[in-house]
Amino acid sequence: MSHLISIRAAQNGWSVEGDTLSHGMMFLSGKEAENAARALADRYAQSGRSTEVRVFLRDGSLAGRFVCAAEETV
Repeated sequence: MSHLISIRAAQNGWSVEGDTLSHGMMFLSGKEAENAARALADRYAQSGRSTEVRVFLRDGSLAGRFVCAAEETV
């Protein structure tokens, strides 16, 4: 199963939201938000779940995306 994490501009910073997060996370900078999203995606991949991270600009357009592929568990 694949998960989705999104990084979006918020009123007072940047938010990280995902289909597995009951509450989003807020950060003052986009860099902090991206670091947190990447760390979360890496943890999911290590547990065998692929994750796509989408980064949106302040205007709402897609700036980029990356995928953390699931690691095989033996």
